[in-house]
Amino acid sequence: MKEIRLHGRGGQGVVTAAELIAQAAFADGKFALAFPAFGSERMGAPVQSFVRISDSAIRARNQIYEPDYLIVQDATLIGAIDVTRGLKPGGLVIVDTEKTPAELGLKVNGTVMTIPATKIALEIIGRAVQNTTLLGYFAGVTGQISFAGVKHAIEERFPGMIGRKNVAAAEKAFGLVKKASTSSASSKEGANV
Repeated sequence: MKEIRLHGRGGQGVVTAAELIAQAAFADGKFALAFPAFGSERMGAPVQSFVRISDSAIRARNQIYEPDYLIVQDATLIGAIDVTRGLKPGGLVIVDTEKTPAELGLKVNGTVMTIPATKIALEIIGRAVQNTTLLGYFAGVTGQISFAGVKHAIEERFPGMIGRKNVAAAEKAFGLVKKASTSSASSKEGANV
């Protein structure tokens, strides 16, 4: 079983991102469970959501304290809260930022990768809602979900033009992973695309 914890702020679609990851995994024939954790339920407050993906039935219903993967939708949370707490050794942290992994200064026993997901979302979707962009990147980097699953999940959730724009943003992020892997942009501490 793989466990994912997502961090962001209220209004950024953190809960939706978790649900879309689970829906994509389900479309790929896997078992999946997504659920949120709320503190103060207001716009801009820190929010977490969680996803479990497995090839067999998932019985655990508790929060995820030792994730394999972390997705940070708002880099301003770094330093404000311990977003990397509990990351499994060799785990992966994906952060939406235009900074490099080294510039973030995260100390983890794993890999930190960055992507300008908000910038991509603004260019393609026209709004600073980066959750589907990060979904495409997560699929490309981890292989835990397929791009076909991502596309299916987004189209089911957002029909019409909004869905097509979100799929295009996810596809661009997915493509950046492939481009980075062929140009050997990865280093020991991570990659910035």
